[in-house]
Amino acid sequence: MNPRFAGRRALVTGSSRGIGAGIAERLAAEGADVVITARTLGPGGHLPGSLEETAERLRAYGGTVEVVAADLTDEQARAGVVPRAQELLGGTIDILVNNAAAAIYQPLAGFPLRRHRLTFEANVHAPIALIQDVIPGMQAKGEGWIVNLSSATARLHSGPPFDLVEPGTAMAVYGASKAALNRITNGFGAELSGTGIRVNTVQPRAAVMSEGAQALIGETVRADQIEALEEMVEGTVALCDCPADITGRVCVSLDLIDDWKLTVRGLDGGAWTKA
Repeated sequence: MNPRFAGRRALVTGSSRGIGAGIAERLAAEGADVVITARTLGPGGHLPGSLEETAERLRAYGGTVEVVAADLTDEQARAGVVPRAQELLGGTIDILVNNAAAAIYQPLAGFPLRRHRLTFEANVHAPIALIQDVIPGMQAKGEGWIVNLSSATARLHSGPPFDLVEPGTAMAVYGASKAALNRITNGFGAELSGTGIRVNTVQPRAAVMSEGAQALIGETVRADQIEALEEMVEGTVALCDCPADITGRVCVSLDLIDDWKLTVRGLDGGAWTKA
């Protein structure tokens, strides 16, 4: 197994389950010391997966794995995440993966103000705050890797007629927040260019059927519209180890795999074959 992340400290948000847990596992499998954060500390939530369960799986790789339970939509709670992560890992963060997101799907005409505030709090304001918090340490070291997870729902639909797939306009607020995140990524990339800090976004080309996605859209997605978790993770970890001139980009996981001729591996870093 390639220990390419050995000696690096990583913070992965939204890592109690799904894509975040997969990214955290892959980083741990390849030698990183990892802090995972989410709201769900222990088992028994409304979806499978928890920080404690993810941490137990990651510790099998032999590195340091720590847990910080926090609600990133709460300004005070998220302000403590990076300082606590650095305290637990004994140094500044080298890799930040902003995966945590609020996905609330509802038609626009009746979308409550409190829900779109929550969506933008989780998907835009929290990543900005965490990036701001890790920048000083990365600047002091002269390098760092920041990866924000976005979504194809950020794209505009041309029309009329509008070619919408289920759940259609119900994804518009979520997509708008991800479009904002893409623009913020590009802005940070430009602002920090030349410092050694890379800031990029990656999104799946197709749906990754995590526990949350299964609950939201599981009945509406065809088999040919699904991307494997391992493929999304591969595209993400590639940006956790990219050269300094790869920054400010909005990338697509499967395109990265094709363009960079990446070999998709399992979450343990070993061989993987698509089913």
